Amino acid sequence: MPVVAGLAVGLSVLWWYEHGPGARDAGAPATATAPRADSYSDAVARAAPAVVNVYTTQIVTRGGEQLSDDPLFNRFMERPRRERALASLGSGVLVSSEGYVLTSYHVIRDADEILVALRDGRDAPARVVGTDPETDLALLQIALEDLPQIELNGPQPVSVGDVVLAIGNPLGVGQTVSMGIVSATGRTHLGIATFENFIQTDAAINRGNSGGALINTRGHLIGINTAILSSDGNWQGIGFATPASIASEVMSDLIEHGRVIRGYLGVTVQDINPTLAETFGMDDVVGGVVTEVVSGSPAQDAGLQAGDVLIGIDGNTMKDGYEAMNRIAGTEPGTKLTLNVRRNTQELELDVTIGTRPPANE
Repeated sequence: MPVVAGLAVGLSVLWWYEHGPGARDAGAPATATAPRADSYSDAVARAAPAVVNVYTTQIVTRGGEQLSDDPLFNRFMERPRRERALASLGSGVLVSSEGYVLTSYHVIRDADEILVALRDGRDAPARVVGTDPETDLALLQIALEDLPQIELNGPQPVSVGDVVLAIGNPLGVGQTVSMGIVSATGRTHLGIATFENFIQTDAAINRGNSGGALINTRGHLIGINTAILSSDGNWQGIGFATPASIASEVMSDLIEHGRVIRGYLGVTVQDINPTLAETFGMDDVVGGVVTEVVSGSPAQDAGLQAGDVLIGIDGNTMKDGYEAMNRIAGTEPGTKLTLNVRRNTQELELDVTIGTRPPANE
C-alpha cells in the first residue's frame, strides 16, 4: 500500500506539471525561453552588419634625389626611385542604402586607395564624398546593392550611465563587440579636433576601432568611435565618440555642399581662468579673452578688439571661449547676433553679422 500510494502521488505531480496552470505549451520546444535580460545579441544583430572594415593604401615614393650639384655626376649616381604601399586599417558605418559610409577622417587621410569590406564577405572601392577635419569625420560611398544600414538616432538622448556597445575591427582581428557605459557627455578641450563635443565611454576601443559604431542596447547608432586617451597607445578605459547627431549634420553638408558650412567670426579666443578674471576685474570666471582679430573679418567689422572679453552671445553667458566658438560655428552664415563684451571696465553690446568659415586646411 505505501508503494502504491507513492506511485499515485508521483503520477499526480507529473500530470500537474504537464497539464496544470502555468504548464508550457505542448507545441513549444522544451528550450523555448524569453529573451535574456543580460544579452544584447538583438542589438548587435541589428547593427553589426552595417559596420564595415575600411582598408586604405598610400603610395609612397622614395629615391630620385640628386646627390650633387654636378649634372653629370647626378646622371650616373642618382638614387633609383622606389614606390611602396603603406596599408592601414579602420572601421566605418553604413548609414544609407545609397552606400554612404561614415568614418573618421584620420582613417582615410592621405589615402590613395580605399577599400570597404562588409561583414557578409563583399567588398568595394570607395570614393570620398567629403571630409571634415574639424570634427575628424569623413563620408565615403560604395556602389553595392542590398546594403545593410544602421539607424542614426535612437528615441532617447544619451545619458551618463547608459550601457553602450562599440563595434569595429580592433587590431585587425575581425569584427569585435565590446561593452561599457557612457562615462561622460560633452567632453571638450581634448585636442582631438577643432570642434569637440564627445561622448566618453569605457567600452574597449583600440587601433582599428576608429570610425566604427557606438550603439545603444536597442541597436541605434549613438556615436562614431574616434579616439582614446592613453599614455602608450593602448586602451585604458577612456574612449571618445562623436555623437551621431553631429555626424548626421556633417554628412548632410558633405552630401549637399562637399564640405561643412559653419559660421565665422574671425577671432582667436583664450579661455578665461581665475588669474585672468582677476586681471580683468571680473567677478565670475566666464567667457574668453580675444587674443587676435582677423583683418576684414565680421569681428573687425563689428568693432571687436584684441583684449576684449567675450562673455556672452545674445545675452546668454558663455562658460568659456570654447563654448562661444562652438556657438558661432553652429550659427548659419548671414545671421545677426549681439556679442556681449567686457572692455576694460565697461560692458558693451556689439552687433555682428556672422560670416562663412573658410575651409579647414587638410
